[in-house]
Amino acid sequence: MTEPDTPAAPAAGDGAPAADAAPDLQAALERAEATAADNWNRYLRAAAELENVRRRASRDVEQARRSGVERFAAELINVIDGLEMGLGSAQHATVESLLAGKEATLRLLRGVFDKFGIETLDPAGQPFDPQLHEAMSLQPAPGAEPGSVLAVMQKGYRLNDRLLRPARVVVAGEAAGPPGPSTPSD
Repeated sequence: MTEPDTPAAPAAGDGAPAADAAPDLQAALERAEATAADNWNRYLRAAAELENVRRRASRDVEQARRSGVERFAAELINVIDGLEMGLGSAQHATVESLLAGKEATLRLLRGVFDKFGIETLDPAGQPFDPQLHEAMSLQPAPGAEPGSVLAVMQKGYRLNDRLLRPARVVVAGEAAGPPGPSTPSD
């Protein structure tokens, strides 16, 4: 049997191919190391920039929050001024003027709420919604739809679709029917 032809292995003394490849491999290694160093530097700069953006955003959010609270507080100062004037003149005021002063103060406060997007929830007669209302009691009401709000004990408030306080309500229950005949139990 004859063996198939196999390529001849380079002779032990033939070092030409290895010598030619060494400078190419060295150059490729240097290029790869330079690329890796460049990529590492880019990564470090990107990470530092990301951290700077995070800090800046956090600072901006905090400043916006403070600014919003400051604007709200500045508007409430007018309400406080009105209350203080009313209390200062209460000794010499009539019931009608005190009532007019309270109504004016309430209008001022409602104006502040409107300006800042605070919505009043007054759900009388509406269906009970556990997402917006807190049931304080269940009361039978023959003329009302079961599950509707009979009375509002405390109005609720919402700020930009976020519930600040649920409305506290009395909910209509099933009307109590006439008592049926009782049967003695065994």
